[in-house]
Amino acid sequence: MGMASCVQNYLLAILLLATYASSHHQHKKPLHFSLFQHETINKTGYIIVNGIEGGAGITETTTPFGTLFVFQDPLTATANRSSKVIGTAEGTSITSSVDGLQSISIAKLTLRLKHHKGSVSIVGGTNNVKPSDHPVVGGTGDFLFVQGYVTSSPVDLKGLTVVYKIQFHLYWPPYATQASWKS
Repeated sequence: MGMASCVQNYLLAILLLATYASSHHQHKKPLHFSLFQHETINKTGYIIVNGIEGGAGITETTTPFGTLFVFQDPLTATANRSSKVIGTAEGTSITSSVDGLQSISIAKLTLRLKHHKGSVSIVGGTNNVKPSDHPVVGGTGDFLFVQGYVTSSPVDLKGLTVVYKIQFHLYWPPYATQASWKS
């Protein structure tokens, strides 16, 4: 290896170290917060396809196996429906258990927080009466490159409007610096 090659490798190593150091210090801090999803039957959530007959019936917590459900629900700051709307949860779920208590869910959670605006996309299994973790599969806007999970927990399952607490656990990988998505 010649002297020029050694100098090139040395300069490349310094450049890589400087790039890592600058990106390491600029990545976003994790976010942990909760919002509340309000789903009102035949107003913000609708059964599009009825499931099979003979299984679970339609209640606040169950739908027949194979039921296709769509929703566009408000996300608020507190469990009170009249509190400030911070975002929207829109998506679909398909009842995947014969007892009608579990489904496969896909959702886009559009958020308008004080310092972050954009959407978080999630997918996973939902238990209608127990907390469920959903992996984050992507994001837009300020949530570009985001990773983590969202936990959905029932708060109030009585009446036409059901309420879920949505807990966000969001992380950005080191390569997701502000400079990488603004250039």
